[in-house]
Amino acid sequence: MKKTTPVRPTPIEASIQAAPVLQAQAICFGHVQQQPLFTHWSTDVPAGLTLIQGGDGTGKTSLLRLLAGEWAPQQGRLLLQGIDAADRPDQYRAQVFWRDPRSPWPDDLTARDWADGQRAMHAHWSQHDWRDHVAGWGLAGHLHKPLQQLSTGSQRKVLMAAALASGAPLTLLDEPLAGLDKASIAYLLQALQRQAHSPLTPGRAVVVAHHDALGEVPWRHTIVLGGSG
Repeated sequence: MKKTTPVRPTPIEASIQAAPVLQAQAICFGHVQQQPLFTHWSTDVPAGLTLIQGGDGTGKTSLLRLLAGEWAPQQGRLLLQGIDAADRPDQYRAQVFWRDPRSPWPDDLTARDWADGQRAMHAHWSQHDWRDHVAGWGLAGHLHKPLQQLSTGSQRKVLMAAALASGAPLTLLDEPLAGLDKASIAYLLQALQRQAHSPLTPGRAVVVAHHDALGEVPWRHTIVLGGSG
């Protein structure tokens, strides 16, 4: 069973625009010869923080790939700030930050060069936020290194620093705690708290997939996935 919980805005969130950032309408998707993951599934993703919660095999990463426009549903529509993913795929994806953290990194690409490429791609990139996250995660000494040479945790921190700095209207993070130590997890939770209360939050949805609620993070919307797949 797949369900969404109602949006419960706090007083701060009451000022956020009412129109959803992303609309998923009657989505159907499944892999060949496997049980469908989503059948006529719909949700509205508001500005602020959204959690996709579920155990292994419930379709969290698949849903992120769909929302990113990397995969296309067999039926249904995805609208990001009114842009239809099927009709205008390039414009849709231009509004999204997404990278599967398990994907291999190109040979000899340094963390700094990759981040510079992301800055060029995302119109709302904040260099101030990037520097803050680099400092918060202790990444300054690693930026000159090829990403392939970094530990899994450091790769994840570079990826999340860029994601949060991107300013992308739809920012997608998959299992962000993987490979992180306690201090790095604490910084991530602080960064999400700040994002939830940022004046830049209107018009931006940050969607995080994880198996639990990540403590006291003030999620504005929660999508619960269950069953197999």
